[in-house]
Amino acid sequence: MELIKKNRAVLKFLGIFFGSYLVFTFVYNYYLTNFSSDTYYPEVITHFVALQSQELIETFGYTTKSIKSLNDPSMRLGVNGQYLVRIVEGCNAISVMILFMAFILAFKTSWKKTLLYIFAGVAIIYVLNIFRIALLTIALYEYPQYEHFLHGTVFPAIIYGVVFLLWFIWIKNFKPKKE
Repeated sequence: MELIKKNRAVLKFLGIFFGSYLVFTFVYNYYLTNFSSDTYYPEVITHFVALQSQELIETFGYTTKSIKSLNDPSMRLGVNGQYLVRIVEGCNAISVMILFMAFILAFKTSWKKTLLYIFAGVAIIYVLNIFRIALLTIALYEYPQYEHFLHGTVFPAIIYGVVFLLWFIWIKNFKPKKE
């Protein structure tokens, strides 16, 4: 009992973090199971991520197109007629957003500040992810020899680095008062 009292804050953090992570993951998996679409293939979020990435690539002066994959539940994204990437469900950054939200909830302050920060953080992650996909697609077009390094190291480091930075900002500026 003394150990539990002594580590109450840590146990509370872990309980809220893992509890909210599991709830968000369950809700997201329910969404994936029940809301696939032929119109917005493979499902709405991934579909819009592909379309918005396509639009961003076009602003950089490339001719691009996204199409429904016939081989798997994904969208194919190409530059100048060359299909370079598959945008699958894991590319929509929802799992990263879930991790971000669970951490912020575990360190919540007032509900208003917490929810506003979650909203802002999720928006930043979403926009960053669109840039990540667009820049990765262009990089694969221009430098195909660096595919594994770019996809496996550089771009994940950027998105997880920003999430870590957002966590750090939250803890540094909005940490809850000691109980």
